[in-house]
Amino acid sequence: MRKVTMQTIADELGISRVTVWKVFNNHEGVSEALKTAVLKKAEQLGYLKGIPENSAPPEPKNIALVVSRPESSTYWTSIIHNMAEEFARNNSNLIYTSIDPIFSDGFNLPVGLRNGSCDLAIVMNVYDAEIVRRITDIAIPKVFLDTIPDLTSADIPGDLILIEGFHTTYNITESVIKSGAKTIGFIGDIHYAWTNADRFKGFGQCLLDNNIEIKKEFVMTDRIGIFSYKQTLYDYLDSLPELPDAFVCASDFIAHFVHFYLTEHPERIPNGIIVTGFDASEEFANVEGLITTADARIDLLGKRLAQQCLYRIATPDAPYELTYVRPKIIYRDSKITV
Repeated sequence: MRKVTMQTIADELGISRVTVWKVFNNHEGVSEALKTAVLKKAEQLGYLKGIPENSAPPEPKNIALVVSRPESSTYWTSIIHNMAEEFARNNSNLIYTSIDPIFSDGFNLPVGLRNGSCDLAIVMNVYDAEIVRRITDIAIPKVFLDTIPDLTSADIPGDLILIEGFHTTYNITESVIKSGAKTIGFIGDIHYAWTNADRFKGFGQCLLDNNIEIKKEFVMTDRIGIFSYKQTLYDYLDSLPELPDAFVCASDFIAHFVHFYLTEHPERIPNGIIVTGFDASEEFANVEGLITTADARIDLLGKRLAQQCLYRIATPDAPYELTYVRPKIIYRDSKITV
């Protein structure tokens, strides 16, 4: 009888010897299903080396998803779904830890974040400064998807992943200029999220580089309550004696409110108006497929976030990372006529 080796097991399963080696040496990069298959085949073939240590699968990791209002948008639910799938493939549990969007006197972080039951916290859609501060004080490793603009990367005790906004919005704005727009406005709460602030900076730099005046009346960057977007935007647009040639919006969410307003007030845009967005959202039917936007592939973003969490758990002492995900711009005519 010939000697059974790692190569024998690999040939039997149609996989590489390196994969078999990873299983016997507890290295990452092999799914739980494949690990089980390798160990089962090794046992069948009588290859006992490494079996006692590896027959029991490693304890699953618990990742706390610290999120506010995940149901508010399919943007968040899609990211979360793809994260959960990636964690499941890597013997990890995603544990929902829903928190209030606004700090109050009765606010407390969930017990699961403080009792050591979770190996890492991933923070999404949390933009209240005091809540973010309390989360940063948690002792476990952390990964953030965006954060408040008052913080710098040096203030974040964890990894920070951002959707690149400066250059993306610069290019979107430049396309608006090339379409012939002379007066261009911007709408987006730049105090809300780091990414919104970056998008406004890109907008401003593009106008500056093209010698176009930034007219303050066409720039709406004030704080907007999370439950009062429509009314705030309608009030702002009503306050303008005349509208610009174009509005660059910080998100498709904002753009769809602007579009609704314009369709309700067609007399205000006799020659049409250009409106652009950001996020490539499919949930706003009135602007989907109509306006220029930026697609960060949220399905892949969820997977990328999960991988960052697994890396941070495996290498807790590695330097913190600041990562920009550059979205693809989807250029469209974007001119709204009613």
